[in-house]
Amino acid sequence: MRVLVLGATGYVGGRLVPELLDAGHAVRCLARNPAKLDGRAWRPRVEVVAGDVDDAASIRAACVGMDAVVFLIHAMDGRGDFERREQRFAVNVRDAAAAEHVGRIVYLGGLGDDSAELSAHLRSRQATGRILAAGPVPVTELRAGVVIGSGSASFEMLRNLVEVLPAMVTPKWVNTRTQPIAIGDVLRYLVGVLSTPETTGRIFEIGGPDIVTYRQMMDRYADAAGLRRRLIIPVPVLSPRLSSLWVGLVTPLPAGVARPLVGSLVNEVVVRDDAIRALIPFAPTPFDDALRLALRRVRDLEVSSTWASAGGAGSASPDPQDPDWAGGTVRNDVRTVVSRATPEAVFAVIRSIGGARGYFSSRLLWGIRGAIDTLVGGIGLRRGRRHPTQLAVGDAVDFWRVETLDEPVLLRLRAEFKLPGDAWLEFRIRPHPDGAELEQRARFHPRGLWGRVYWLAVTPFHGVIFATMARRIAREAEATPSVPTEDRTPTHRRRRRQ
Repeated sequence: MRVLVLGATGYVGGRLVPELLDAGHAVRCLARNPAKLDGRAWRPRVEVVAGDVDDAASIRAACVGMDAVVFLIHAMDGRGDFERREQRFAVNVRDAAAAEHVGRIVYLGGLGDDSAELSAHLRSRQATGRILAAGPVPVTELRAGVVIGSGSASFEMLRNLVEVLPAMVTPKWVNTRTQPIAIGDVLRYLVGVLSTPETTGRIFEIGGPDIVTYRQMMDRYADAAGLRRRLIIPVPVLSPRLSSLWVGLVTPLPAGVARPLVGSLVNEVVVRDDAIRALIPFAPTPFDDALRLALRRVRDLEVSSTWASAGGAGSASPDPQDPDWAGGTVRNDVRTVVSRATPEAVFAVIRSIGGARGYFSSRLLWGIRGAIDTLVGGIGLRRGRRHPTQLAVGDAVDFWRVETLDEPVLLRLRAEFKLPGDAWLEFRIRPHPDGAELEQRARFHPRGLWGRVYWLAVTPFHGVIFATMARRIAREAEATPSVPTEDRTPTHRRRRRQ
């Protein structure tokens, strides 16, 4: 079949595309920023078109000639108002698929009893399914609960809570039952329904073989990870909103994402009708096996996509490649060093920035900045990296996101931490008679008065952080075996433009 995947840059979509290709389907991916898919191993095998589900014209153009559309878009990105945006996306996709005579839509939604008082997250998932099904194109909706896999939001929340906290006071939702499912099983169902005509126009509930409480999930994660059982004390007074705040403090998920997720934990999500098992028969993965597989992939650095993969919606502010006068005031801190290393060696060091390796400057100051961001509801430094040395456009690096990657010339990171403006950290490498010239640029587009006050407040720290960073990157590159040893002292120049 000719299949259009909406959400290929996301967690599930990034893993579904190669499965569809292996099943013999021709795949087209719609992406707001097609460069985000350039680093994927399957990129040469798919057609990628630029567009946005929030733009009716571009989504209709993407639907031309398609037999099926797989809808994996999720607007729960911490920006608020995700219910209204998801419903608007669904209307656009439904109408575009109908206009272009697409054969069917496959949608991954959320488990939950229709008659229950559902959380905003689950309510939005099911409303999206109803909107898609209101059109003439038949819809197959798969409803899943907690998805267990390396990099999934649910797994990362579970992993960080158990690994960070030896004891925790929890709300009563820890005793709510759920039926988790392995990401591999979700993919098998998504691929399977496309080749099973009997699934057309129906809603199916999918889950693993185990029904557990969230408390049991935490206990079993501790066992799988070789940790002591955690002391868990449920109390009735903690609301989902309060719970989301401490989840935001302890896990990589910012409070804006954690809040709707935690709000969903009050609803029991178990499979009531397993009719899909007869149509797509296979033995589902036990919960403990799914945990062990996810842990092994994290430890072996085989995480192909994460919950943060689809972020970075962009901004109306000027891009860093714009001239200084574009879009208003832009503050710059520019550091230039000349290294005796090759451009490739310098870029290899830059490519490893963030995560466990840090930022080649004061860990204390970076740690303080990350802690402040966490306290005000931001991402902080706990999101880490998908891989310690590999990068692709769209990858999360702590509280940054890779916006541009052109090896061995340019790496541009866009800030996703809380601040009164928009910020980038850019590394540009040019050949030099002595080796390579590194231009390191911190660029800030302030928003209002507080943005300017913020820049003035942090400027004194730039001399400690950014100057040290540039020098250490150059020196570390020079420490590689390919660099002559007679002179390993980089030439350093500094300039700042206001």
